[in-house]
Amino acid sequence: MTLALALAGVAQAQTVELRIMETTDLHTSALGYDYYQDKPTGEFGLEYTATLIKQARDQKRNTLLFDNGDLIQGNPLGDYVARVNPLKLGQEHPMHAAMSVLKYDAGNLGNHEFNYGLPFLQQVLGAAPMPYVSANVYVDDGDANPNNDKNAFTPYLIQRKVVYDTTGRPYVVNVGVIGFLPPQIMQWDKANLDGKVTTRDIVETARKFIPEMKAQGADIIVAIAHSGINADYTPGQENAATELTKVPGVDVVLSGHSHQEFPGPVYKSIPGADITKGTINGKPVVMAGFWGNDLGIIDLKLERNGQGWKIVDGTSSLRPIWDKTAKKNLVTPDPRIAQAVKAAHEGTLAYVRGKVADLSAPINSYWSLTQDDPSVQLVSNAQIAYVKNALKGTQYEKLPVLSAAAPFKAGGRSGASYYTDIPAGTLAIKNVADLYVYPNTVQAVLVNGAQVKEWLERAAGQFKQIDPNNKNPQELVDNSFPTYNFDIIDGVTYEIDVTQPSKYDGSGKVVNAGANRIKNLMFGGKPIDPNAQFVVATNNYRASGGGSFPGLTGKNIILQAPDETRQAIIKYFQDQKTVNPTADNNWKLTPIPGATVTYFSSPTAQKTLPSGAKYLNTREDGFAEYQLSW
Repeated sequence: MTLALALAGVAQAQTVELRIMETTDLHTSALGYDYYQDKPTGEFGLEYTATLIKQARDQKRNTLLFDNGDLIQGNPLGDYVARVNPLKLGQEHPMHAAMSVLKYDAGNLGNHEFNYGLPFLQQVLGAAPMPYVSANVYVDDGDANPNNDKNAFTPYLIQRKVVYDTTGRPYVVNVGVIGFLPPQIMQWDKANLDGKVTTRDIVETARKFIPEMKAQGADIIVAIAHSGINADYTPGQENAATELTKVPGVDVVLSGHSHQEFPGPVYKSIPGADITKGTINGKPVVMAGFWGNDLGIIDLKLERNGQGWKIVDGTSSLRPIWDKTAKKNLVTPDPRIAQAVKAAHEGTLAYVRGKVADLSAPINSYWSLTQDDPSVQLVSNAQIAYVKNALKGTQYEKLPVLSAAAPFKAGGRSGASYYTDIPAGTLAIKNVADLYVYPNTVQAVLVNGAQVKEWLERAAGQFKQIDPNNKNPQELVDNSFPTYNFDIIDGVTYEIDVTQPSKYDGSGKVVNAGANRIKNLMFGGKPIDPNAQFVVATNNYRASGGGSFPGLTGKNIILQAPDETRQAIIKYFQDQKTVNPTADNNWKLTPIPGATVTYFSSPTAQKTLPSGAKYLNTREDGFAEYQLSW
């Protein structure tokens, strides 16, 4: 009996509880501060997540902390240290200054890490307080032989982690950490990356390196994937976290990129997903929202297996910083974060408060998915002015210039406060950044009339199909379709008939070849000529194929400007001196008499109710429900 108890004690002594924590898609949100509205907020910010990290560490002796990318771009703080007052060589990025306080074990690269170019990224990584991994980015060596390609970054690490078992005895667990990002960075940041790096499929890369990591002694392998969760998989796709759970040797998947939450109800229908336990295909997976609004936690139980370790149980969970129903913080901020970024924050505030012009009336984007909107119109006006000037003296000078622009801040997955709302008065840099949140550059493409229509058909996937014979309320907007892909093309007039099915699915594939949502497409008051040539002012993301729009592959770009779109907007506003925000109403939804359509926006949208719209209620998630009728 005594021997049996002793053996039981030995078995118990070889059980280790390991907690893995994730932040992802922080997008330079060190603080809970809305630079666009120039005021503090408690809905996001690493300073709040930091308190959750401390609490989670206090509860478990063995912990690891990883970041899953999209760290250095996303708000004016990122622009300030990259472009306005650039970091000095060897100077720590403010996000890394904050993270050094929290002692991260490793970081992964996201797609937005490349927005400011490779030299800036390399400079930032050179001063980082933790190692970085990224396995599916390779140096472009110019030959056609993939067998001699070299990784552009460290593909994986094997970290020796001293852990303590349930009785307090120390052991070493070799934790393998490998990173992945969307191969589509070659489209999205073509101007920064073409000829310098290449990318490979996420799953193919995992299958290459995981056996190598196991052979080098990794006891467990954590795949940090800046990639979303999808129901199905095809090679080369953007969101491949689900498929990674099927790769032998991968034990844990940290997901990101989609700004969603796992475990969470949005993924309840994913094959193999258990949103109660937080697993997919039996393996723990977590996706911790965005901007620090959640801390992702995976709790593992390890048992000694000969000379190695085996995971016998694993669960995942999320800890939010904000109570959406009560609209209050669940934790207080960690003051060390604000101290770490103090100088950069103050510099950013001085920058964003700089005057650009006078604004004669307010600008907001509350109704930008239902009608032509000044927040988008102003961007198009600026793009057209820039491109026309740039094409003077070229072979394209006499061609009509159209413009494609989208409502970037229109709620959706970023929440009920994510709208442009600029008061009349002084128009400042912060307001320009509010209108145009990405550091894209101006580009222009050459297309024909038929391609203009297909461009608009793809954008019209923003809407669900409405049955005109159904008298019950029907929701208008498809929230799985990102609003930055809802391009409005100015310079033509058209209607969008949402009683028709969408011609394209969310990935840009034709699913209803005979569908035509775009009606009465006119140029100069006449039906558009399918063969007529047009220049379309847009941005580097769209022109290079971002969003999988038909006819946009990067091959028909005729202008690659060095200036950011925001700089073009600033110059346009400065030339105007006083900006009068009006829309030319060049597009509209085709009326559906008798139908009742619901639309979700901010409760603040009540102050600008358009004709035919009626406020109904405000939901627990903060969105208000409106009824549209014709």
